[in-house]
Amino acid sequence: MARKQEVLNDVVIKFAGDSGDGMQLTGTQFTNNTALLGIDLSTFPDFPAEIRAPQGTLPGVSGFQLRFSSDRVYTPGDACDVLVAMNAAALKANLTAIKKGGKIIVNTDGFDNKNLRLANYPEGENPLENGSLDNYEVIKMDVTKMTREALKDFTMGMKEKDRAKNMFVLGFLYWMYGRDMDNTISFLKDKFGKKPDIFDSNVKVLQAGYNYGDTTETFTTTYKVEKAKMQPGTYRSMMGNQAVAYGLIAASQKSGLPLFLGSYPITPASDILHELSRHKNFGVRTFQAEDEIAAIASSIGAAYGGALGVTTTSGPGMALKTEAMGLAVMLEIPLVIVNIQRGGPSTGLPTKTEQSDLLQAYYGRNGECPMPVVSASTPADCFDAVYEAVRISVQHMTPVIFLSDGYIANGAEPWKFPKADDLPAIPVKFKTELGHGEEKFMPYLRDEKLTRPWAVPGTPGLEHRIGGLEKQNITGNVNYEPENHQLMIKIRQEKVDKIAEYIPEQKIDNGPEKGKVLVLGWGSTYGAIKSAVAELLAQGHPVAHAHLRYVRPFPKNLGDIIKNFDTVLIPEINNGQLIKIIRDVYFVDAKGYNKIMGVPITKTELVDEIKRYL
Repeated sequence: MARKQEVLNDVVIKFAGDSGDGMQLTGTQFTNNTALLGIDLSTFPDFPAEIRAPQGTLPGVSGFQLRFSSDRVYTPGDACDVLVAMNAAALKANLTAIKKGGKIIVNTDGFDNKNLRLANYPEGENPLENGSLDNYEVIKMDVTKMTREALKDFTMGMKEKDRAKNMFVLGFLYWMYGRDMDNTISFLKDKFGKKPDIFDSNVKVLQAGYNYGDTTETFTTTYKVEKAKMQPGTYRSMMGNQAVAYGLIAASQKSGLPLFLGSYPITPASDILHELSRHKNFGVRTFQAEDEIAAIASSIGAAYGGALGVTTTSGPGMALKTEAMGLAVMLEIPLVIVNIQRGGPSTGLPTKTEQSDLLQAYYGRNGECPMPVVSASTPADCFDAVYEAVRISVQHMTPVIFLSDGYIANGAEPWKFPKADDLPAIPVKFKTELGHGEEKFMPYLRDEKLTRPWAVPGTPGLEHRIGGLEKQNITGNVNYEPENHQLMIKIRQEKVDKIAEYIPEQKIDNGPEKGKVLVLGWGSTYGAIKSAVAELLAQGHPVAHAHLRYVRPFPKNLGDIIKNFDTVLIPEINNGQLIKIIRDVYFVDAKGYNKIMGVPITKTELVDEIKRYL
């Protein structure tokens, strides 16, 4: 039968189902397929906190939102054009996120009496039959039945057959959006090539879903999104934690320092440990420690021995690492502490996003314990930002905190491969012998950056003492004198402040140099702010956006930029943290916009908030 093809500019799809329905895998495959076509995209995976929440319940719903467009996109979208709901709970949890008139693809088998009861629908109420979905285009499919029918000749059990349901939906969507299935078949071959039954069954169901769309007369339209206009180059879909791992490897190669990661698994940071452990060919050593304290202590030992020491964690792990972070500050050795933030306090919301560890990064240690803080803004930006964190750490002999969060870590976007030659060099100089006129090694003798020399233990003539007790200026001997303690505290602070002379000046990301409102952000609010400001600029409003990578110290010219605007608005996924620091440093009556729900700020709500100050 003849079908028409409609060209769309922008599509937001959300895959939602039980945490055992494979929605993350389905979303990831559709994302990779989209990236291969050169279409711009942004994703937002949404996991349940429980490892195995009760099946069919609202807390057990797992979602994966994907936005793809022929224009540049910076957020995964405020509302969905298409919702795939594998059961009643998935529909109920996501109904408010669908645009009026949007498509809802439902697996009717997930709306039986048992599933409706588990999703807390009133007795006898079925949303597929009571008219509550009249404002949407509902596509009903018995995915379970059709999956079993496709696998009727396979000798596996019903439970195993049902695991392939997600492939039926994926095949149908590949048909709907005019895609081929080659990349997913290749993925399945890599994953299940040695298990022919599983491989064959998944491919069979994938093709059955595609054929269902192709042969059923209900569907009269397919859709296409054109390639996005992006800079020429080689791109791949990149998740934030992957980008952190690759950025660390690149920094290790460009600095000539072997990479050592001491880590204890914690959501949402564990993927960095998993990814780095795959790259022993680059001289990477990964150590899964017995706890957070052992993890950072091992990294400090590696740094003392001349390696690039890194430790990865989230907020609760940062709390445990603080004493050892103070040791690294006292020793003045390089160390990169990666914090992938999540909702808190305590174990809080382990799988939900938050920006609530900024004050912890700034001040959350005993004593006067200053450390530079570098923040990433998007998944792909993690590569450059963590690379810069390494550079600062090894060139200024200081531990550095690198901040990302769950939204960035698990989200994905196209990443343009940098050429190795285009990456800035990270020259590292070890002290190998006594200098001219030096009779004895002075481990706290400083250069113009106030950095002390990096001497690897075992170097003849450069023996020196380390430890957490206060150091005497220049000699490094233990010293308790009041004047010396004050001097050393002032020097350590000045060393961190001085880094401002060795980082780029702050730029306006979008908008005029002077105006009514400056929206100042950091971290994962980048996409929402950029999109909101772009919309308001198109309407002729005098609004601008600046986004911080260097959060401590701030770029030298940040104060001058702030003075050029009547109002500074700081949106944050916390209860107001950067705003406290900005008010303190620049004496400006900054305004805050705070959302602490475990989900990102949307473009729409930010547009409304900015308009209040226009």
